[in-house]
Amino acid sequence: MAATTVCGSMGAICAKKRKSAKKPPPLLDTPWREINWKDKQIDLQYMKDYKPYIEDRQLRILVYGPAGAGKSSFINSVKSVLEGRMSTLAMVDNISHDSFTKEYKTYKMEKENPSTFYPFVFSDIMGLEESKGVIVHDVKLALKGRVKDNYKLNPEHTLSEGDQYYNTEVNPNDKVHVLLCVIPADTVSHMKEEVTRKIQEIRRAASELGIPQVAIITKIDEACPEIKEDLKNVYKSVNLKEMMEQLSRNVGIRRNCIFPVRNYFEEINLNDDVDSLILSALRHIIDFGEESMNHKMIQSEG
Repeated sequence: MAATTVCGSMGAICAKKRKSAKKPPPLLDTPWREINWKDKQIDLQYMKDYKPYIEDRQLRILVYGPAGAGKSSFINSVKSVLEGRMSTLAMVDNISHDSFTKEYKTYKMEKENPSTFYPFVFSDIMGLEESKGVIVHDVKLALKGRVKDNYKLNPEHTLSEGDQYYNTEVNPNDKVHVLLCVIPADTVSHMKEEVTRKIQEIRRAASELGIPQVAIITKIDEACPEIKEDLKNVYKSVNLKEMMEQLSRNVGIRRNCIFPVRNYFEEINLNDDVDSLILSALRHIIDFGEESMNHKMIQSEG
């Protein structure tokens, strides 16, 4: 009886200690990655001044990922930041859980007026659903510049040579220079196995072609209350840091190539903090693509 009482007392003490144990703080004291929050004009000017080292070259960024990840919203957000006004050119669906993007579509960003553009473009493609999504082979063709714009993607039949949308004459501007994976924060911890497999297969194809690979995590404010409260907590958030580490383990993209962003979706005016995060990611995407293009030029000349 005494032994039972002692064990019961010890159990109560242990339980009390567990309850009183402090949970890890949701925010770090200092950010683990620094970005420029003070003056977005510096990064905007960097974009305006960017000019590919190779004359007449256009840097192409292919955006892919699960349906509903925010691929088209990211393109719209980038366009909005660069053009200084809200853009909805890339169509977004807020109702269906299937991919709203049905065509291989390329988007240019206006620079100073409707007739001048930044020397980089974004190509949007159907989502990676398990059964209705884009066929991986079509993504591989897009990487090589074989898919013409406005090709209607078919989840059951791949594009083949001889089709009117199959690009037989590929120039360097048709090829993809940066592969950009878009993943929503709330799915990182439970990504579907088939989606992960497709991402890894596409990454292997890009690696064989020497294409740099970057990921962005969207919907960070929905997954992390501390970020919803203040977007500047993004690189202080313990939860988001763990998400980025897990995404790196899941798909193999290096952590310094993963960038969290918040897309525009309900605002009617631009926000400096949202812009700063988007510009930070965009600047690195452009730098990775430029470095890759120059490296390939040196190799071809050698």
